Amino acid sequence: MGSLVCVGTGLQLAGQICVMSRSYIEHADVVFSLLPDGFSQCWIQNINPNVINLQSFYAQDGEVKNRRETYEQMVNAILEAVRAGKKTVCALYGHPGIFACVSHMAITRARAEGFSAKMEPGISAEACLWADLGIDPGSSGHQSFEASQFMFFNHVPDPTTHLLLWQIAIAGEHTLTQFHTTSDRLQILVEQLHQWYPRDHQVVIYEAANLPVQAPRIEYLPLSKLPEANLSPISTLLIPPAKKLEYNYAILTKLGIRPEDLG
Repeated sequence: MGSLVCVGTGLQLAGQICVMSRSYIEHADVVFSLLPDGFSQCWIQNINPNVINLQSFYAQDGEVKNRRETYEQMVNAILEAVRAGKKTVCALYGHPGIFACVSHMAITRARAEGFSAKMEPGISAEACLWADLGIDPGSSGHQSFEASQFMFFNHVPDPTTHLLLWQIAIAGEHTLTQFHTTSDRLQILVEQLHQWYPRDHQVVIYEAANLPVQAPRIEYLPLSKLPEANLSPISTLLIPPAKKLEYNYAILTKLGIRPEDLG
């Protein structure tokens, strides 16, 4: 009977995949891959030659194609293999369940049809970000939103925590047919964020390294300069805290704790 395992390969080629995920790839009848570059694709084909590159489902040669259609085609291809009785693996770079709807859709449908389907975690871009920037998110907490979702809905950030806005390069893009935003849309985002952050507040554009020989991109700039920034599909915007944590005196009193007891 067919089965499905969605695994994460991590961000850096070969070095960030766990032993279990690599084993699933090695022993699969077929592997569907969605990786960031040709080096990663060649690497996975050396582990298992029966690889189908899901990149082929994206729009080609100037074609305008809604990404919902692309993702649906990817899921259908994966499910066809499962239904055919194959041990199927879907290998996605980073973590297979973070900003990766294909894995969630495929697992949900496979389980609904009575097949074994599960997910193995991988090292995500967020995990790399904390390591590369030397930040412990537990020190003040953090919030995380997809950039367009943050703009479209009434999210309220806490300026005492770290704020992550993912897919900043397509902020405000709603058609799911483009892979870039505009400076005008980014200016709207800046004005929105100005409700909680000064325009001169230092923010960070972060891009994790995909190869061991690469360095991560860590670019500091004032929030006001975001519309002028050079962004790529893997750019993430980190907004550090703009205010200090405030004591909840009512709770501290109930707990019998003085602020000075907290260090």
